Amino acid sequence: MKKITKATYLKWYEDMLFWRKFEDKLAQVYIQQKVRGFLHLYNGQEAILAGALHVMDLSKDKMITAYRNHVQPIGMGVDPRKVMAELYGKKTGTSQGMGGSMHIFSKEHRFYGGHGIVGGQIPLGAGLAFADKYFKRDAVTLTFLGDGAARQGSLHETFTMAVKWNLPVVFCVENNGYAMGTSVARTSKSTEIWKLGLGYDMPCGPVDAMNPEKVAEALDEAIKRARKGEGPTFLELKTYRYRGHSMSDAQQYRTKDEVAEYQKIDPITQVKDIIKKNKYATDKEIKEIDKKVKDLVSECEKFADESDYPEVQTMYDVVYEQKDYPFLPHKL
Repeated sequence: MKKITKATYLKWYEDMLFWRKFEDKLAQVYIQQKVRGFLHLYNGQEAILAGALHVMDLSKDKMITAYRNHVQPIGMGVDPRKVMAELYGKKTGTSQGMGGSMHIFSKEHRFYGGHGIVGGQIPLGAGLAFADKYFKRDAVTLTFLGDGAARQGSLHETFTMAVKWNLPVVFCVENNGYAMGTSVARTSKSTEIWKLGLGYDMPCGPVDAMNPEKVAEALDEAIKRARKGEGPTFLELKTYRYRGHSMSDAQQYRTKDEVAEYQKIDPITQVKDIIKKNKYATDKEIKEIDKKVKDLVSECEKFADESDYPEVQTMYDVVYEQKDYPFLPHKL
């Protein structure tokens, strides 16, 4: 695994803090009705993305996930201003404002969504891996899903094919405990989701996903295995979300005390503590990072605010092929 150094921890701190503050800003502008529809925030789960990016080869590896998908494309290299503009429904967004919160995409940066259908990304992730194997591209696909999606039948169908064909894919369950609002304990006799992989003779196991170093170690092993042609891995990344399933979630299924207990092991705080303990940065330097993050979030908000909405015609242009079909309603 690529060595974890002082620079790694400083990058993790800056990245995770930015992702957290980016999502906090989205919550704020959602209340102001600048962002509409559903909004699913990533607060608390940042160590997963930080650890994953440390061991991925961003020149060829791919990522696909569900609808809690705003910060992943940023980590993969997408301009955060464009991500925020997409959530605003502006034409400067990643999909000209047509995708919105749950459907962020960037083919250029190998980020394939952003999917609103629960579990819909699971077979798609295997499909991306199949294409890479078929064309001998030496790439690995990280397929993320929630603990609720792990109950979908498509997972079992996909696992069957993935192990049969030794696909270069890593299936990662981000188990934040509650799916949409129902605890894992209420949906299954076994609360150890990773054990689903045992029935397919697939390497599998649990990971402390509040710690980016633990995530990096587990994913590094899985990615190397996939790249060597040894097939898929199934990891249960045990994490926690501090906010509701979406902004409309009243969170009546858990207590404030429970949330507070998990905040004691906040991934950002853990990284910051290591930075201080090892004197990787002074208090002044940490404050400079904090300010840099705050300024960038403000820049993203300003960009989205000042961008124009797409023309109504765009809705037709991105759905219909305008050439050779004169009967389609190109003009309103």
